[in-house]
Amino acid sequence: MNQSDILTRLLEEKVEFLLLQFTDIMGSIKTVEIPADKFGGALAGEVAFDGSALEGFHRTIESELLLKPDLETLRVSPPTAGETRTARLICDIHNLDHLPFEGCPRTRLKKVLQFYAEKGYTVFVAPEMEFFLFQRDTSGRPTTRTSDPGSYFDLVPMDKGEETRRRIVSELRAMGFVVEAGHHEIAPGQHEIDLKEGPALQTADVIATLRMITRAVASTQGLHATFMPKPVFGQDGSGMHLHILLMKGAKNAFEDSKGSYGLSKVAEHFIAGLLRHARGFSAVTNPLINSYKRLVPGFESPTHSVWSERNVNPLVRVPPIRGLQTRCELRNPDPSCNPYLSFAVVLRAGLEGILEDLDPGPPISKNIYRMSARERARFSIDPLPADLNEATLALKKDKLVQETLGPVIYKYLLEAQQAHWRDYSSHVHPWELEHYLAYY
Repeated sequence: MNQSDILTRLLEEKVEFLLLQFTDIMGSIKTVEIPADKFGGALAGEVAFDGSALEGFHRTIESELLLKPDLETLRVSPPTAGETRTARLICDIHNLDHLPFEGCPRTRLKKVLQFYAEKGYTVFVAPEMEFFLFQRDTSGRPTTRTSDPGSYFDLVPMDKGEETRRRIVSELRAMGFVVEAGHHEIAPGQHEIDLKEGPALQTADVIATLRMITRAVASTQGLHATFMPKPVFGQDGSGMHLHILLMKGAKNAFEDSKGSYGLSKVAEHFIAGLLRHARGFSAVTNPLINSYKRLVPGFESPTHSVWSERNVNPLVRVPPIRGLQTRCELRNPDPSCNPYLSFAVVLRAGLEGILEDLDPGPPISKNIYRMSARERARFSIDPLPADLNEATLALKKDKLVQETLGPVIYKYLLEAQQAHWRDYSSHVHPWELEHYLAYY
């Protein structure tokens, strides 16, 4: 639909407010609310905002930026008695001259997808979104308490968690998104929603919307939803596994019944690109200090750059399904990341593997933790970064990831994460008091 069509629809459906949604560099969702009499200007991309007020955008000069809505992302809320009717559009960030702003995460992803299109590929992604639902205290502040003792795929409702997850799924479906499944995850209070594969840009949009809807629905139930990767010590953390498919016309470019493991050379090269740049893009796919408390042995999270068909915790897993659904699953990203930037760096790494005919080596089926250092070296198995500081050092060495982010985003992301690490390192934490205060 064009601007005129959308304006007509908004007025016919008596929409009172149009929400212009975008993300800053750190992945936080931002929204500008536009009343009905200003819809025309908003659809034309004339809404300006002060970029200096947002993390990662301009600081002091040239702070005015424009919101350019992607008209294909229009979602109108279903009519509900007594509630204000709203609609939502996802926006790209433009400069005042209407040219794309280099620091717009969504624009960086679109640039990578253009590279794929030039080679004849269309990228599809299906994410598995994990999150926790926790109780609030008497003042409304979030806690890490839950009365939900459920575990993986439990069916019996234990508390408000199952009801809340169902409401989240219903909200997503009402907005036109396709949900494959929802279920309880391993840890108490932990849930997962699996989205059907879709074009990469649209899927990144859905992830951003899902996080917003999940928090809003949980709040109405008196709960707090968090996408923090590892909120509880000793429990499994939350990941955002990405199932990636590459199509060339009507054919799945990853499938070859005569190839090794039923995979095409394109698939193997793509996987090799992921393995090569996993350390470099970890600061993007796992952006928090807390992210690396999930990527530890014993919790079915990847710790090394390996691929496998059967290993329980490889970085890249190839599910057994073949044919049109042949895919690879990248397992290190977590749901705190910026989906646009994460997709951009991951897909650019895979594309380099294809363009350079990289070899991923044989799949590793052995338990990585039981392999000797010599065995790991023989198979060129590198560990993933152990903490955010190590991840930023790896990012500083990876030119491909830097180029994919662009100078604006790379500079800010690096500075922000290094500042977080310095602040974290200088604080005295409860663990230190517990272990040292009485003894030294």
